[in-house]
Amino acid sequence: MHQEPPLPVPPRSRVRGLTCAAAAVALVTLTAATSSPAADTRTAAAPAAVVREWNAIATDTIKTSLGPRPSGQAAIWEGFVSVAVYNAVVGIEGGYALYKWRERGPAKASSAAAAATAAHDVLLTYFPAFKERLDTAYANSLAALPAGQARDRGVAYGKRAAARVIELREGDGRFADVPFTASPAPGVWRPTPPAFQPFIDTWLARLRPLLLASPQQFRPGGPPALSSARYAEDVQEVEAMGAKTGSGRSARQTETALFFSGNLVEQVQTAVRDHAARHRLGIAETARLFAAVNASATDAVVTAWDAKFHYGSWRPITAIRLADTDGNPATTADPAWEPLLLTPPHPDYIAGHTTVAAAVARALTGVLGTSHIDLYVPSEVTGTTRFYGSADGFNRDVVDARVWGGVHSRTADVVGCRAGTRVAAWALDHYFQPLAKDGTQRSLPTRTAGQDRLTEPKCGDDTD
Repeated sequence: MHQEPPLPVPPRSRVRGLTCAAAAVALVTLTAATSSPAADTRTAAAPAAVVREWNAIATDTIKTSLGPRPSGQAAIWEGFVSVAVYNAVVGIEGGYALYKWRERGPAKASSAAAAATAAHDVLLTYFPAFKERLDTAYANSLAALPAGQARDRGVAYGKRAAARVIELREGDGRFADVPFTASPAPGVWRPTPPAFQPFIDTWLARLRPLLLASPQQFRPGGPPALSSARYAEDVQEVEAMGAKTGSGRSARQTETALFFSGNLVEQVQTAVRDHAARHRLGIAETARLFAAVNASATDAVVTAWDAKFHYGSWRPITAIRLADTDGNPATTADPAWEPLLLTPPHPDYIAGHTTVAAAVARALTGVLGTSHIDLYVPSEVTGTTRFYGSADGFNRDVVDARVWGGVHSRTADVVGCRAGTRVAAWALDHYFQPLAKDGTQRSLPTRTAGQDRLTEPKCGDDTD
């Protein structure tokens, strides 16, 4: 059974007292399953690469700490780091509204130094066991920047940016005891084979969001009634297409299920780093892209877990094995049925993967101002990389993958996708917006005929 990682939240005074190690060792960063079109290298002349580098460090730290934990928890920490880096950068560079902060940075400060400091301090606060590795990486980052007043000012401002986010997250409900007490009954979630783990990380359902007003702000309506035709269709599809053996899947469909069976949050970080590098985004634009994507993903996880906890609907493996108890004449029990993938230890409705993926896709289209997301997404599981030119294609594959993996009903996938889209759309209406020259928030330009038309991404199902 997985144990909660040791992530104590120290007092704010510790943040101000952080020191960096002077030793220099090789920095270990993540690599994609296959090479993307452009390498992600950093020089002192490319400050935006500092943001990409610290995103890789954050992802590696989070992944190593959590291990193969089948939860959306990784997105929470990525969100915390990204909004701190965003504030540290745009507070100096300008151009965008700060995240829940009013303190602008000093003139002629190094935004690269601020970004590295903010990321380091947030990570060290929440992952103190990684101090040596983080301090070494931080020393290397600062050593690559010109010494002097600009760097010192950037460091000081980056510390304040980190301290602000840490202060905002105090008492937010992390690791609270939130028991799932629903009694087993037809349609109600219960632990699934083979490990029969309890509902994991239930506290995510009550976590204070980064952007939304509450976890239930975009809670969808409930899943289909057990007696409904939609419910029967869901069960029949996943039973036929998601089975471990004897399924109706093609080789490509099986590969799609496996492709999205690993750490989706890590896949997204690698893809966004590559996108930012290939498109030569500046440091402020890079910081904004990561903040919008990861803060939206954070709140998508909270939204998904809120619905999982509230509705507590059983997983396909339970629904199929106990179909003779659901009261629906169109379903037939198969007590020996097994899914292609191991079922994660939390309810079916709504799907976390599709909620997060859709939030990421909508954040990308909103920030980029185009439906063409241009992402090279890697998969450690399959050792391949897929190109996604559109948000629609990305959403469609993630929705299908969870059905073909046998771990989610299509309704849970599609409704999750729609919820994630709403989360990110709302987030970008309220945060990370461009500023006019006078410092006020300005509207994004309206596109005219002939230009790429920005529409809400689809979720692989045009029906309600």
